[in-house]
Amino acid sequence: MAGCLFFLLPITLFAVDRRQKDDRPRANPASTSAAVEASLPQLIDITDSTGIKFDHQSSPEQKYIVESMSGGVALIDYDRDGWPDIYFTNAQSVDMALAGKKSRSALYHNNHDGTFTDVTDKAGVGYPCWASGAVVGDYNNDGWPDLLVTCFGGVVLYRNNGDGTFTDVTRQAGLGGDTGWATGAAFGDYDNDGWSDLFISHYVNFNLSDLPAFGSSPTCKFRGIAVQCGPRGLKGSSSNLYHNNGNGTFSDVSKVTGIAESAKSFGLTVVWSDFDGDGHIDLFQANDAGRNYLYQNDGKGHFTDVAFAAGVSVSQDGYEQANMGVALGDYLHTGLPSIVISHFSDEYAAFFQNLGEMNFSDVSYLSGIAASTAHYVGWGDAFFDFDNDGWLDLLIMNGHVYPQVDSGEAGARYQEPGLLFFNQRDGKFKDISKLVGPALQVPRVSRGAAVGDLFNDGRIEIVVENLKGQPTILRPEGGLANHWIGIELIGRTNRLALNARVRVTTGALAQTDEVRSGGSYLSQNDLRLHFGLAGNDHINKLEITWPAGKVETLTNLSADRSYEIKEGEGVISPEKAKPALPKF
Repeated sequence: MAGCLFFLLPITLFAVDRRQKDDRPRANPASTSAAVEASLPQLIDITDSTGIKFDHQSSPEQKYIVESMSGGVALIDYDRDGWPDIYFTNAQSVDMALAGKKSRSALYHNNHDGTFTDVTDKAGVGYPCWASGAVVGDYNNDGWPDLLVTCFGGVVLYRNNGDGTFTDVTRQAGLGGDTGWATGAAFGDYDNDGWSDLFISHYVNFNLSDLPAFGSSPTCKFRGIAVQCGPRGLKGSSSNLYHNNGNGTFSDVSKVTGIAESAKSFGLTVVWSDFDGDGHIDLFQANDAGRNYLYQNDGKGHFTDVAFAAGVSVSQDGYEQANMGVALGDYLHTGLPSIVISHFSDEYAAFFQNLGEMNFSDVSYLSGIAASTAHYVGWGDAFFDFDNDGWLDLLIMNGHVYPQVDSGEAGARYQEPGLLFFNQRDGKFKDISKLVGPALQVPRVSRGAAVGDLFNDGRIEIVVENLKGQPTILRPEGGLANHWIGIELIGRTNRLALNARVRVTTGALAQTDEVRSGGSYLSQNDLRLHFGLAGNDHINKLEITWPAGKVETLTNLSADRSYEIKEGEGVISPEKAKPALPKF
């Protein structure tokens, strides 16, 4: 859509300067990928130093599928102090649930010094439900990020009160009737009325009073070993689209919008994005043990599943796969978001390149990621610029479903290492998992993953929720001291600016990203956008396409800073100065 252009000069006087003294050499923008690889950052496990002591509950034997699918993590700046906080979901076992026992989810406040404090009890978000995942939105447009937790048994919507506490408004908001096994969710304003709507995917129709017997049928075995049943062999569930009424409530519009026309599925991760660039956000839903859905928005309140025609429904061989986590990213600087989906072992992570006009090409093998991912069960995934060279890299976290594979008979292991792929700038990625230090190679039973600049210094941390035991926080250290820029958007109506798109230009290089709710595996990345700038100490132009279509342009922004930009006003006054961080 056409819009107004705003030229705001000078603007760097109002930026938040988060630069730190660093005498390391800067990268040459013309460096080859081989030269950059020679000085890659190393991923360091800093979990212990953060003070986070969260422990995800898990049944040792995982006899039921409902015990295997939790583990979403959300980055949410709940107190709006400019520092991302972390929310971990937790889940019961079947035995705990039958005994009336609950597991405690946890919210950790960022202390601005490299550590976090457990504020769960004060915030009132410790016991939402048998929790699956979590996403962030601002359903009432008050400027304070709200938290939605998906559950085995529905959802819980926590309204942010703006004073460090949350209130459960699920029933009040009209979401109390959603009682299925909710997994993925995402906020997005599909009708551009300024209010974020909500999509909730549902997984298996599972009943604690009618438990499938462990190892009892062919769909309850893995390579001859008795394991939990499902999802194949169990019943799927329908997903729901809720329209935001603008008065604190939602209405189920699944039928009238065409969402309900899709068959029941094993729905997992969902994410909104304008895949065809027509100004109306579309919806992608990853379905386990089935085909994916891509709902194209016609801009008139109706959606059509075009996944098959678009080329993202099944694998390039025509097979339905175990689709779990979803990462979106403009890895080739075309201005269009491509899709990576994590999968079960003996498949491979699917990589769909966005060709424009709602056409995708399966480049899983051509991109170089298929071979490395085929041996693992993938979950949380993300495109992010690991080394700030201006090209998006790819993370996939892994962990098997069945503890029984450790018997040795199946040839697999329950705990698995993570994977990191380096963007070689020609459409191909290189597996650098073993080149970035031992921390990523530690075998874990990982599920959700979220990425964000936890410490406001231009480095993107990885927060992983593991199904068993403690989470993992990985931080890149060393390598070339490339420049970067951070962008936080504040919309006029859609206050979190969900699905606003930002294009950053430095010389001949143009990068595009989008503010998104949901994604990865049942998780939430930092809503702030981050761009690596390689050796460029400023950006020439920053173009923002706001959700309603208006375009604003800012020029000549200095690097190594984060900017808060408000719709119609440009860069606004900075937050208070941030204390220097200790060395990890």
